Amino acid sequence: MFRLVTLNLNGIRSAASKGFVEWAHEADADFIGVQEVRAQAEDMAGRFDRIGPLRGHFHLAQKKGYAGVGLYARREPSEVRAGFGSREFDAEGRYVELRFDTPQRAFSLISCYFPSGSSGEERQAAKYRFLARLYPHLTKLAREREFILVGDVNIAHHEIDLKNWKGNQKNSGFLPEERAWLTKLLTRGGLVDVFRRLNPKPEQYTWWSNRGQAWAKNVGWRLDYHLATPGVAALARRESIYLDRRFSDHAPVIIDYDCRL
Repeated sequence: MFRLVTLNLNGIRSAASKGFVEWAHEADADFIGVQEVRAQAEDMAGRFDRIGPLRGHFHLAQKKGYAGVGLYARREPSEVRAGFGSREFDAEGRYVELRFDTPQRAFSLISCYFPSGSSGEERQAAKYRFLARLYPHLTKLAREREFILVGDVNIAHHEIDLKNWKGNQKNSGFLPEERAWLTKLLTRGGLVDVFRRLNPKPEQYTWWSNRGQAWAKNVGWRLDYHLATPGVAALARRESIYLDRRFSDHAPVIIDYDCRL
């Protein structure tokens, strides 16, 4: 059994000031995928490069205070891959893949941070370019190995995945084109939304706006996912969204898988 957590930190220094590192020690996770680290290598060294027995592997943005992803791992990977071959988006620090390969099995864990298009048309266009580049990468990878991708996808897939779906149909994160992309990934692409396989209930949100008392009123979105190839998705046993403490505007999504790496 291994426990895999994903959390958009909205800045690792900010999350740490709210108790993230102490909670991560207590979470008994084998792997923690983080997104929106918003730090450079010199900020991480000696402070955030390890959490207890977990060693961090990062893909940080060239731009200071922007994006960045990481995976904290209890065991050493056979290979680390930072980026997925896109010059534009690899510069933004959006993808890190840890490979745990043996003669019997090829397996990867990925932490990925999809762009948000909420700031305007230019970033929405960038989001569509990202989706167009990522899809063939993931489908090719799925033909070669089992994997779990965790991260902030910045898309609520179905009406059940956000509180005010009627009022958000023209807003980034719930646009028909974005949702169709995710549907394609989960059908033709063969991946599985692991959380939804385990939990079909409504109001399972992972992000709340800082405006309008969204947290207090539970006006949320489910933007944070475990997306897996079918073989490993079938081994998922327990899921939870951690809501007792807040380290970010997102909440940690925790899934236990009945397998060993």
